[in-house]
Amino acid sequence: MSKWTFGNIPTQRGRSAIVTGTGGLGFETALALVRAGADVVIAGRNPDKGAKAVDAIRETVPGAQVRFGKLDLANLASIAEFAAQLVQEQDSVELLVNNAGVMRTPERRETSDGFELQLGTNYLGHFALTAHLLPLLMRGQKPRVVTLGSIAARWGAIDFDDLQAARGYRPIKVYCQSKLACVMFAFELNRRSQAAGWGIESLAAHPGISRTDLIANGPGWSSVPGFARRYLWFLYQPVWKGALPTLFAATDPAARDGAYYGPDRLGGTRGYPTEETPPGQALDAAVAARLWQTSLELTNVDFQIGGSRTLMSSP
Repeated sequence: MSKWTFGNIPTQRGRSAIVTGTGGLGFETALALVRAGADVVIAGRNPDKGAKAVDAIRETVPGAQVRFGKLDLANLASIAEFAAQLVQEQDSVELLVNNAGVMRTPERRETSDGFELQLGTNYLGHFALTAHLLPLLMRGQKPRVVTLGSIAARWGAIDFDDLQAARGYRPIKVYCQSKLACVMFAFELNRRSQAAGWGIESLAAHPGISRTDLIANGPGWSSVPGFARRYLWFLYQPVWKGALPTLFAATDPAARDGAYYGPDRLGGTRGYPTEETPPGQALDAAVAARLWQTSLELTNVDFQIGGSRTLMSSP
């Protein structure tokens, strides 16, 4: 996989992709998939940003098959509406990239459903979205779900006693938990798909340290991370490069079901895609099964095949 880049993406013609997030990594991922021939829905909560992203892609790629879908991952009703609209518009989905997120909001905030914002957006929103799209994915050809983790997942822990950080809110701790939950979800979805015969491949990826807008939209430019982003810019790789592990996981035939991909240099902070060892806590199947069950109860969604709710224990 030496220096795998955009030129290595196999044709995606005939494949339908959903990418959450209209800027940064989401934009670069959608752009690369469109260039490879995919029909892409770029999903986000802000229609103006979505329209600008679609226009920019169409200007870059004449004849691009791309459209915007309104999706607020911090609102379960919006997630259900987005999925219902897709069911009206198409018969299948081949690729779902669970990319969008928020990082280190200075004060504790909640989603419209009462979840802590980082956990609710980064993890629970994507958990619910994947559940709603499961029937479309199962009708896809060689479907894949790629869920974005983060280097921060290495320091995460799932605190079932205070999952929503209601008793004590520390921005970085809560962000690390949300990203660990994303990686655990990717692995648990893989286990359940294999056990139930869904035929869906589930992988995790992370972008290393990239020049995205997460700092501006989270702790802000006056924070310590904002200072580092401004004055230690050379530590951050370009966004297009940060998108490569996601694109490898999403498109390459050699990407391994249930694996974790990130940059290959400087402890996973930058470089080209490589398979890496996940954080040890992400491999705890018992915790993952409990998190799955808790997430079902919180979001009130079904991973429903043939009319029955799938609540099995992890193998």
